[in-house]
Amino acid sequence: MSTPEILLFASGDLRESANQTCWAAQAEMEAALTKVLEENGYAVKRAHPFKADKGHGFLASQREGMDAFKDIDPNAPIIVAEAVWQYSHHVLPGLIHHKGPILTVANWSGTWPGLVGMLNLNGSLTKAEVPYSTLWSENFDDDFFKNKLADWLKTGQISHDLSHVKPFQPQNASSQSQQIADELSKKILQDKIIFGVFDEGCMGMYNAIIPDAPLAKMGMFKERLSQSTLYYETQCVDEAEAASVFSWLKEKGMKFHFGSNPETDLTEAQVLEQCRMYIAACRLADDFGCDAIGIQYQQGLKDLLPASDLVEGMLNNDDRPDAPDRNGAPIRPGKAIVHFNEVDECAGVDGILTNLVHRTLGQPVETTLHDIRWGDRDHSNTHDDFIWVFEISGATPPAHHIDGWQGTESYRQPPMYFRLGGGTMKGVAKPGEIVWSRIYVVGEDLHMDIGVGSVVSLPAAETKRRSEATTPEWPIMHAVLDGVGRDQLMASHKANHIQVAYANSKSDAIEAATAKACLATKLGITVNWCGTQQ
Repeated sequence: MSTPEILLFASGDLRESANQTCWAAQAEMEAALTKVLEENGYAVKRAHPFKADKGHGFLASQREGMDAFKDIDPNAPIIVAEAVWQYSHHVLPGLIHHKGPILTVANWSGTWPGLVGMLNLNGSLTKAEVPYSTLWSENFDDDFFKNKLADWLKTGQISHDLSHVKPFQPQNASSQSQQIADELSKKILQDKIIFGVFDEGCMGMYNAIIPDAPLAKMGMFKERLSQSTLYYETQCVDEAEAASVFSWLKEKGMKFHFGSNPETDLTEAQVLEQCRMYIAACRLADDFGCDAIGIQYQQGLKDLLPASDLVEGMLNNDDRPDAPDRNGAPIRPGKAIVHFNEVDECAGVDGILTNLVHRTLGQPVETTLHDIRWGDRDHSNTHDDFIWVFEISGATPPAHHIDGWQGTESYRQPPMYFRLGGGTMKGVAKPGEIVWSRIYVVGEDLHMDIGVGSVVSLPAAETKRRSEATTPEWPIMHAVLDGVGRDQLMASHKANHIQVAYANSKSDAIEAATAKACLATKLGITVNWCGTQQ
């Protein structure tokens, strides 16, 4: 690069409690990154100051980000460094109009979701069609990182191994997969799909908003709802109805870890409020004929109600408590109501396709998104593979857990994120075969990456180590993706989220993935098969 100075940006959370708690990790990462850049002959300048009155140096709003970008050299090289979860829209406006080389960097750590934040920013830049490079490291002293960084410093670009990504070939699919795709695509276009969207754009996830035009072409439409409606309907649910849902959960063997202090502990009152929200969500889905719904929850609703994660886990499970409609009849009994966590509309489309394909094939229909939180080698030496930690904030369906409902526990959501608490849906994902996928937006076109993998069983001590290295209140999945290495997934994945669903065997997983890929192709989505070939 022609300039010896690199500008560093740190996008943060909108919640100051999270920014303050996580700043130490960010400062440590920035120091390590600065050191290696200086060793390469480059000076690092923070493009925005540490805020002593706030106790952190993050950009904490869209306006702060815009102001930080407005007076910089538009051709300057930029690094966006992330050790924590961040709101992409804090920096996205500036990056969209920036002309110089952009590098996103994350530390390889599960403590705070920096990898998740960087992947979200990458997906947002991809949707906005902004050129960027990306890199990650545990200590910023490994050869992979140093060599790739040297490439960026020399050329302004980084190339990664993407040999695992191949265009999907629907003509090579089985006749069964092609027939299922034909029938389901016709059904979708004839019957139409409605997504109930309780406020778009959760946590600045620009990449999680699908424009209306490509959705409409597929026969899919949004019912734009407000979280205030969900709050109101929650207050309208009878306490006895909520108590009935709570009793059902306890009879199923679900364990609740209650305490006496609602500011730090999970309380029965919080869970009962979540049970009221569950009924309210089902009623609104029923009122508007929604095939799937997405609750934003992280902003706005968190100041009025306990977290919605327990609700979301129930919704995504076929075996769930009855939710009475306004006349007392159960709403869609024995069938999941697809929920897309954090209003990730890409996950919503994927969830619907998964539900339809898996139900047609007689495969498990329960599906959820997970954060690509982190990954590590197995310290117990039970497995030789690199094993991912997939983890979402409490919304996994119990059908995914070891021992189902009996293996499901509920802990209070961390006060840093949820002042009013609420119980999580925590469990350890059962061993088995999975289909994984991600729909993402490029400009106004939809793309899908899809492949197969396995969930592995680890000793209790190793599971505990991994859980405590991340957020122990949340559910955890130990995943191995067939034919996809750690750095390959990080380089190619265009989102913080990954969609997963189980299949009864490896051959069933390949068939289900193939059928879903065929269906997506029929609907006009560009599909890549990733890893072990179809």
